[in-house]
Amino acid sequence: MTDLPRGAGLNRRDFLRYTGMLGAAAAITASLSACSGPSSTGGSGSGTGIQAALSYALSGGFDPMTSSSAVATAANQHVLEPLVDLDPVTRKPFNALAKADPEQVDDTTYRVAIRDGATFHDGSKVTADDVVFSFERVLDPDNESLFAQFLPFLDGVKKVDEQTVEFKLKYAFALFGERLSVVRIVPKKIVEADQKKFDALPTGSGPFKLTAANAGSGLKFEKFDAYNGPRPAKAPTMTWLLITDPSARVTALQSKRVQVIEAVPYLNVEELSKSMDVESVQSFGLLFLMFNCKKKPFDDVRVRQALQYAIDTGKMIDTALLGNAAAATGFLPEAHPDYVRASTVYGHDPAKAKKLLQEAGVSGLEVELVTTDTDFVKDCVPLIKQSWDAIGVRTTLNVGQSGGQYANKIDNGKYQVMAAPGDPSVFGNDVDLLMRWFYVGTWPETRSYNSGTAEAKKVVELLDDAARETDEAARKRMWAEAMNIVAEQAALYPIFHRKLPTAWNGDALSGFKPLATTGLSFLDVGRA
Repeated sequence: MTDLPRGAGLNRRDFLRYTGMLGAAAAITASLSACSGPSSTGGSGSGTGIQAALSYALSGGFDPMTSSSAVATAANQHVLEPLVDLDPVTRKPFNALAKADPEQVDDTTYRVAIRDGATFHDGSKVTADDVVFSFERVLDPDNESLFAQFLPFLDGVKKVDEQTVEFKLKYAFALFGERLSVVRIVPKKIVEADQKKFDALPTGSGPFKLTAANAGSGLKFEKFDAYNGPRPAKAPTMTWLLITDPSARVTALQSKRVQVIEAVPYLNVEELSKSMDVESVQSFGLLFLMFNCKKKPFDDVRVRQALQYAIDTGKMIDTALLGNAAAATGFLPEAHPDYVRASTVYGHDPAKAKKLLQEAGVSGLEVELVTTDTDFVKDCVPLIKQSWDAIGVRTTLNVGQSGGQYANKIDNGKYQVMAAPGDPSVFGNDVDLLMRWFYVGTWPETRSYNSGTAEAKKVVELLDDAARETDEAARKRMWAEAMNIVAEQAALYPIFHRKLPTAWNGDALSGFKPLATTGLSFLDVGRA
């Protein structure tokens, strides 16, 4: 392996030693967990089932009304179906539970028929009542669904007959068909009978049934033989190990305990490429910096901008990610079809950072940077600390498991600044959806705490106006203006967009393709 060039401060040897110390406790725990996986894998990954290793821990439940964790999202894509889904690889829409494309009755009315013979895993028929129930529970403000923010155009859903539903829109919305993908259809009777039980082990209509879910032993799936949709399971079983420690994931693949792993450590890509299929796909997935804007001095945009300008993103990408990312020059990665370069781009500029702090009247700033224990994040945050220390900001790191950090620090407002990964592109890839995830509802209201500012309100207004706009060029101009505002305000903004490396045994799997989103997909994948 070629040594990286050395620069001021942390060299590569110091860097790896430092990040190794930060992750030691988590690595030991994850390794022990990985060594006690389900006996069905037999330690060899042999047989007709699929064995895989995901990089995130199990966090929360699976109810698609509220769950957005990486593990639950990936699992639900195999277990529950929306009417229209997005292909996990191409991100193009296809009819899942829908029998055919949505029928447009008029500008604000659509009808959708359910696939003939579609059944849930308990054998019950999927009906229009289930579809209406699934949408209404997401739209109900009392349920606080994260996905309601993606459906501002939807006025209501009603049953036409046992197999048909009608959607009434508040205004014409060009992305109606593909946006149906954010609501996965659940069985009304089962959810109403025991929502907590459903949340722990959901019943869906997808090609796989989730039969077990445990933080230590992982997830187990079985083929749903009665599935009659477009993506039938090609393997009788799946076992997903949840291995947060990167070295343990690599070992699991090399030992043939699993056939595929996500989030290959960048240091291991070249080594694994000698014996496995390895591919890095450019993604929207980002490392973002988020400020608690209700805490001083982070309510001052100059302070937020200063800490962005101070980060040596190029060094971070070269050192921690071995070049496998692109510094953010806009909210979207440059490969996105709607990319525009932001009016504010945070290049490394320590002098400007110091000047902004001085203008804000801030000196002797002490910051606790809260971050998750995701492997690439742990590799990056020491370099953020180094950059901030270099401009006189005394920085301490608080590294912990994602679910715990949000529950104990973020969602109760007991933090100053957070650096964490984010990837709403698992739900869709259009600008409206990606921006609504971070800048409408939950995040600005209960995490970055800037929803009451004039700028944040303007972003929501622009997104709403763009959603109503029928002229594509005008819609894109509104999106660009909104993206410029979030860049300038820097309450929550990407540092970089990264590449996602996946490794798999091509001799053991047929039809497998890596994703540009978090997680793994085994739709149309079988054992070779």
